[in-house]
Amino acid sequence: MHKIFFLSAALTLAATAHAYTIIDGTLRQSKIYPETVHTYKISLPEGYSGGETCLYVGLDGILCDAPARIDSLIAAGDIPQMAGIYLQPGIIYGDDSKTVLRYNRSNEFDATDARFARFLEEELIPAAVATARKAGHELKIKEGGENAMIFGLSSGGIAAFTAAWHRPQLFSRVFSGCGTFVPMRSGNDLQAIVRKAEPKQLRIFLQDGYSDTWNPLFGSWFEANQLMGSALEFAGYDYNFDWADGGHSVKRSSEIFCDVMKWLWRGYPAPLEKRSTGNETVARMLDGAGEWVKYPYEPYEPNSNAAVYPDGSLRAMPDRGDQLSQELLRPDGMPYAAQRFYWLHSYDNNGLQKGGMTFDGDGYLWVITDAGIQVCDQNGRVRAIFDLPFDASKIAGNSNGRRRAPRASTRMEVNDGEIVVYTPDAIYRRKMNVRAAVPGVRPASEGQG
Repeated sequence: MHKIFFLSAALTLAATAHAYTIIDGTLRQSKIYPETVHTYKISLPEGYSGGETCLYVGLDGILCDAPARIDSLIAAGDIPQMAGIYLQPGIIYGDDSKTVLRYNRSNEFDATDARFARFLEEELIPAAVATARKAGHELKIKEGGENAMIFGLSSGGIAAFTAAWHRPQLFSRVFSGCGTFVPMRSGNDLQAIVRKAEPKQLRIFLQDGYSDTWNPLFGSWFEANQLMGSALEFAGYDYNFDWADGGHSVKRSSEIFCDVMKWLWRGYPAPLEKRSTGNETVARMLDGAGEWVKYPYEPYEPNSNAAVYPDGSLRAMPDRGDQLSQELLRPDGMPYAAQRFYWLHSYDNNGLQKGGMTFDGDGYLWVITDAGIQVCDQNGRVRAIFDLPFDASKIAGNSNGRRRAPRASTRMEVNDGEIVVYTPDAIYRRKMNVRAAVPGVRPASEGQG
């Protein structure tokens, strides 16, 4: 049971004068956000001599006096040595390099897809390493998400969460202050995805104030953060929070910054604890499960457009947007009673890409999508989401609002005790607590649900 994280004056360190180094940088050639200009700062802790170091990424530049406080915490032995990268969101300027044509902050920070995580991984961090080198400092960042954290406030708060969500191998520790988990760019959908997804190796701290409703048009920030917190606790995350007096401000995050840092980094370098989810479907399927194992490519027959129920009584097929249709089949194979029936999840309101699909022995429909492998119950609702073992770009485009979409280039199989995914590059197998469909046998009904 998590308790409200109160600031402890006895535990909080005051920032003291330390000789950390600040380096300025600019990224002008983003391929992910074309024509944007991103400025950033790099902080190197006192005494850093170029060895491998942990990483702190701060959004919206330097907040909470982070470089000084990080130096104090390092000196006290409360956190490991770490460098900082402090990013300002992108801006597009006119030909005069002064007139602002577009502020890209909401597009980068509030979006829930993986673009921002890719930007950090593929563009910002390598650029910062190069900038530090030009300034005479060999910045060596330890690999692995357990060695890095990310902090953001407001739109930066949700950006910190989604970056770690999509790249837990890059960031495993998250501090989100006043996060915008509200309907700006599908942020309100994240708490539902957290409840249904296989848990990731993340440690997360949320902060918000009781009176935080920055813009009532989009709802209550505080209520949205509470919903996210409830979802994280349900899904078994190493999660803590601070709900306190105050509104939409960095003030409280700054007050508790040192305590949160110690909580996020406690036990380092021990691996983060694996915990059990409260999602019974996910927990059952993961009972005794292994990791994905990659095998060399072998020729295979991709799944057709449709998946037929084990007893041949119905068929699932692609439909518009994030849905699949279902039609019943007469004994002679003629379809009737077609309806949009299966409702899938997507990130950032994107057109969901759908690949191979199949039914298991419980009558659950397994669908490869670019938002993960989604598992729908007999009544068409997603109950589980598992991470893809490959890049989502390999999924054929089976959306575009067309009822009869192109054949998938991937294949999904559920066998007794394992799931198998076939792609044009490799085959992936994973041991899971599942059972194959038996042809001609109708699974036991779940009723109306």
